[in-house]
Amino acid sequence: MREEELRELPGVAQQYLLYLRAVRGRSPLTVLEYASDLRTFFRWLAREERLVPPDTPWEQIGLHTLTAETLSRVELYKVYEYISFCADVRGNSARTRKRKVVALRRFYRFLETEKIIKQNPLEHLEAPEGKSGLPKYLTVAQCQELLASIDGNHAARNYAIITLFLHCGLRLAELVGINLRDLRENELCVLGKGNKQRLVYLNDACLDALGAYLPVRAAALEAQEAAHAAQIRRAHAKGIEMDESLPKSPDALFLSNRKTRISRRMVEAVVYKFLEKAGLDAPGMSTHKLRHSAATMYYQHGVDIVVIKEMLGHENLSTTQIYTHVSNSQLRDAAEHNPLLQ
Repeated sequence: MREEELRELPGVAQQYLLYLRAVRGRSPLTVLEYASDLRTFFRWLAREERLVPPDTPWEQIGLHTLTAETLSRVELYKVYEYISFCADVRGNSARTRKRKVVALRRFYRFLETEKIIKQNPLEHLEAPEGKSGLPKYLTVAQCQELLASIDGNHAARNYAIITLFLHCGLRLAELVGINLRDLRENELCVLGKGNKQRLVYLNDACLDALGAYLPVRAAALEAQEAAHAAQIRRAHAKGIEMDESLPKSPDALFLSNRKTRISRRMVEAVVYKFLEKAGLDAPGMSTHKLRHSAATMYYQHGVDIVVIKEMLGHENLSTTQIYTHVSNSQLRDAAEHNPLLQ
């Protein structure tokens, strides 16, 4: 969901999202995730309440007709129908449905606290149960295959991006948000969830990848400035007035083809492109699975789980402990393949 789409949401939802950002200190990405989950519910509700024609395409369902009164009339059983809709029609996993339930509960709690509604109809809303799946990850050999597959015009940039994912366990938003000033010799200052900063150590592989990319980045910006200067000269020769100020050099570490900060969507496309090229494009593979791969490799090679927690920026150790289960499952698989069983 894009920021400009926030204005399409009902006014009370916009108030809530502003509260999340200004008072609760949630990151812009987190706010957009909440907005996306709420928009799905609002569209479903608008259709259920017959506020739009029944044949209105999903993406075109307008939300301006939804009011606080409409939201207050929602009954608990109807929300369970919505959760079933998310599972049966939209194909959402139990984990995704649980996230949507949490978003709704917190939104309605806000409406009640701010006295926008008199009574919270979702006070006893329960989240769907489901087994928490183990994270998919790449083996060491597969990581090497992925890195070896990187080529093309932006090879230095893309190699540095994937290297940081695999060695530092960064989140997608964290990687996109890196600025040049965040690089400190062999450390990287990362702005994580909840606007919390942490320092990530850059090993030799990261330093080598960045060392190869930074001169390419500088040369690309110099070429952009030279092209701009040539454009000015041509304009003057034709007697055309134009803005002669040079484009401002962006502080973003990773740049797009237009020399602006690379977007999350472009990074995802880059990662998937080379996963596919290396034959590793299994269902569920994504930038986040590269983060899982980094954490799993560190744990399997003896790094203390508390250290991994700090590296990943997890708030609770229980979040990090899922990587111990990955290792245990491998041990079980190895035991089941003992040659003596054959």
